Amino acid sequence: MLIRNVRPWGSAAADVRIDGGRIAEVLPHDGAARPRPAGAPDSPARPGGEGRDGELDGRGRLLLPAFSDVHVHLDSTRIGLPFRPHTGGPGVWTMVMNDRANWRDAEVPLAERVAGTLERMIAHGTTRVRSFAQVDVDCGLERFEAVMAAKERFAGHADVQVIAFPQAGLLREAGSVEVLDAALAAGADVVGGIDPCELDRDPARHLDLVFGLAEKHGVAVDIHLHEPGELAVFSTELVMERTRALGMQGRVTMSHAYSLGSVSDATSRRLIDGFAELDIALATVAPAASGQLSLVDLAEAGVRVGLGEDGQRDYWSPYGNCDLLDRTWQLAFTRGFRRDELIEHCLAIATMGGASIMDAGSPRLAGVGDRPGLAVGDRADLVLVDGETPTSAVMDRGSDRTVLHDGRVVADGLRVVG
Repeated sequence: MLIRNVRPWGSAAADVRIDGGRIAEVLPHDGAARPRPAGAPDSPARPGGEGRDGELDGRGRLLLPAFSDVHVHLDSTRIGLPFRPHTGGPGVWTMVMNDRANWRDAEVPLAERVAGTLERMIAHGTTRVRSFAQVDVDCGLERFEAVMAAKERFAGHADVQVIAFPQAGLLREAGSVEVLDAALAAGADVVGGIDPCELDRDPARHLDLVFGLAEKHGVAVDIHLHEPGELAVFSTELVMERTRALGMQGRVTMSHAYSLGSVSDATSRRLIDGFAELDIALATVAPAASGQLSLVDLAEAGVRVGLGEDGQRDYWSPYGNCDLLDRTWQLAFTRGFRRDELIEHCLAIATMGGASIMDAGSPRLAGVGDRPGLAVGDRADLVLVDGETPTSAVMDRGSDRTVLHDGRVVADGLRVVG
């Protein structure tokens, strides 16, 4: 395929040739090549491919790496269903119980709403997804199996990793460890953990179980951390100890962790340096929370950071709309960014930052000004979007989008094709 007249990361117009699912050539746009008669329609994108003549007319749109949502709960979604008032209360356990009391009563079956949410994410430009799937003594593997089914259904449209996630902890309810082990045996890509101190109240035991299952099944680890201040730092230090002891560098992610920058500058620096040394990644959902680690400091240290939408209009929160470009705006807004370089850095986090969490072979951000993902040899997971500049695209979040996965058109005009 040849994508004509696009602006990679907002640069000068270029023609991009794709071969074997990768970018093979990036050339200055040849405006004189193969002119179309006046008034002739653009060559339409066909399901699973290109226009009539093997070309895709970019029409001067921005070319960006496709989005990577590395923290989403597909199994709790209510996207596309009637809006309902929020019924949750304070604290993680109260929210877990609210979800448990309501998730089976949705207007359509779970598998249908999970697949529909993933489809809408792809239509908006997300072709890399890391989704949690709750496993506990209440739901067993039902929610996990719904996410796995959606992963299989859209295997040609997006890369999906599934995290077997003990949302209710591992020690509060008998049988929790066994169901988590069963999900990993059934094909989960990652094992999750949550609030080792506050929820299970036995952080060493909780993390020993999580890391033990990771070692047993050869999977990565992702730890939800909502804990405050010094408690969050303590849990994080235990995670770092196990990462080092088990040789799991590059295979551990801390999710949320929004209080790690609230203790002191010296503590923040120590944690950032530790993350860099052990190649521990961070996944944020762009909360409006004080005390977060600096995105600039993390980038300068070489720490991988990715973005996600968390739950989407579910029993935890009414927020979320399947559009990671919208969440990119939220990341820039909640961090108080105004300069183009910093807003574009949020866009780099939402695209290649997350990609580097899911795939160690993906290009990593080398700093705040780095814009990887569109060089010769890079994978052709791409999104074309209208906008004058990358920053304006974040501000306006236009709907004129074309999405490619492995060099194939998989969505156009906010609709999945193929």
